[in-house]
Amino acid sequence: MSPSKENPQPGERTVSLVTLGCARNEVDSEELAGRLDAAGWTLASGADAGEANVVLVNTCGFIEAAKQESIAELLGAASGRARVVAVGCLAERYGSQLAEALPEAQILSFDDYGDIAARLDAVLAGERRPAHEPRDRRRLLPLAPAGRPAAPHPHVPGHGMPGTGGAIPDLPPGTAPASGPRTVRRRLGGGPYAPLKIASGCDRRCSFCAIPAFRGAFLSRPPQDVIDEAGWLAAHGVAELLLVSENSTSYGKDLGNLALLDELLPALAAVPGIARVRVSYLQPAEVRPGLVTVMTSTPGVAPYFDLSFQHASGSVLRAMRRFGDTERFCALTDQIRHACPEAGIRSNFIVGFPGETPRDLAELERFLSLARLDAIGIFGYSDEEGTEAASLPGQLDPADIARRADELSDIAEELMAQRAADRVGETVEVLIEEDLGGQLYEGRAAHQAPEVDGVTTVASPVPLAAGDLVGARVTGSEGVDLTADALPAPPRPGQTR
Repeated sequence: MSPSKENPQPGERTVSLVTLGCARNEVDSEELAGRLDAAGWTLASGADAGEANVVLVNTCGFIEAAKQESIAELLGAASGRARVVAVGCLAERYGSQLAEALPEAQILSFDDYGDIAARLDAVLAGERRPAHEPRDRRRLLPLAPAGRPAAPHPHVPGHGMPGTGGAIPDLPPGTAPASGPRTVRRRLGGGPYAPLKIASGCDRRCSFCAIPAFRGAFLSRPPQDVIDEAGWLAAHGVAELLLVSENSTSYGKDLGNLALLDELLPALAAVPGIARVRVSYLQPAEVRPGLVTVMTSTPGVAPYFDLSFQHASGSVLRAMRRFGDTERFCALTDQIRHACPEAGIRSNFIVGFPGETPRDLAELERFLSLARLDAIGIFGYSDEEGTEAASLPGQLDPADIARRADELSDIAEELMAQRAADRVGETVEVLIEEDLGGQLYEGRAAHQAPEVDGVTTVASPVPLAAGDLVGARVTGSEGVDLTADALPAPPRPGQTR
C-alpha cells in the first residue's frame, strides 16, 4: 500500500519540482533544487516523480491563463499521495488568499527560499505553516536605486543569500557555487541552452502590469557573480546563455553604471565554452545606441532584440504608461538593422486595452507591416487586480478582445512567415540542439530564441553534436522555421566535449 499524506514513509525526503511560467522561474527552480540537494533532499523527476513525498510547484501569476494553469497543476498534484507546496509568483502575489482558496496546498513566499529545505521538512512532518500576507515588495528596498545593493533585504530569488558572506559548505557535486555568497543552483534540464538571471524586479509603472508589486524593485546582480555563474554553466554543458530579468536594459543602474550591460556582454561572450550570449526583456525606451552597437558587433553576442513594444498607438501607449509610437519604434528597428541587417527582432503586443479604438488597432497593424519582426506575440488584454488599467474607462467586451486578438494573430502569422522567407539565401550560425537522424540536425539561428521562436533544420554530411555552432546557408522556410545547408567549414564547438 502506498503511504498516505498523513503517514509518509519515515526518512524519505523526496521532492518533485514542477516549474511553470517563464525562464526567470526556471532559474528560481534551479536555485530551489540546489538548496534542497545541498540539504540532502532527493530530487525526483520523470518516471520517479510519482514516488515523491512532496510536490513543489513553482507557479506563475502573470496573466489569468497562467494563474489557471498554476491552480490546475496544484489541484492535480493534490490528487496524489504527496504533500503539495506552492511557491513562485502566484504564491507570492496572493499568499493567505490562495491558501484559503486552495487548502490542498501549503503556500510559501520568496522569503522562504533561503530555508526551503527546513520548510519542506516541516511540511513532511505534518506541520502547516501560516501563509504570508501579500505585500508590495517594492517597499522592501530603498526607493533610490543607488541605495539598494548594500541594503538588507529579504530573499530575492536568484540573488544569493543575504548575510552569508562566506563559503557555502559541503555542496553536492554539480551544485553551484563552490564558495561565495552567490545563489546556489543545480541544473534541472540538459541541452546547450540555459537562462542566467542578471537582475530581478522592475521600477517601471506600466498600468497593466502587477509584476513589480510581487517581484519588487529593480535589483542588479553584481557582474562578477553573473560571470562566475556563466563559467559554472559552461562547465556543465551550456553553450548559449539566455540573460533574463524583468528589464534587462536597466541592468547596472543601481550599481552606478547605466552602461554596465554593454560591459557585461563581451565578458560573458569571452567565458570559455560559451558560444553565444542572448539578451531578453529589453525596454524600447531604454535601448541606447551604445547597447545596439555592442549587441550587433560583439563576437559571441547574438544580434537579437527582444523588445517590449506592447502596442504602436501613441494614445494607447500613454494609457499604458509607456512611451513611443509607430514612428519612434520604426526608427529603433531601422537603427538596429542599419547596424546589422540580419538582426532578429521579436516583441509582444496587447490588444483590447481599455479605450483602444479601431483606429488604434489599425495603427498597430500598420506598425507590424512596417517593422518586419521575426517573432510576434499577440495577447488579449485582461484585468489584473491592483493595477491602474483595471479601473480605466473604456473597458472592452471580452468577446471583442478575443476577436481582435484572433484577427491580429492571423496577420502576425503571415508577417512572420514572410520575414522567415526573406531569410532564404542568408548565411546564419546555428547552435545545434538535437540530432534528427539522416544527416539532419535541429538548432536555432541567432534570431531564434529557445522555446519562444522557430527552429532551423540543418542538413550536414559532417556529424554534428549538441552545442556545436555551425555556419549554414538558408535554403527554405515553413512558417517561422527554416531549413539550411551546413557550410563546409568545420563547426565551432560551443562546449568542451
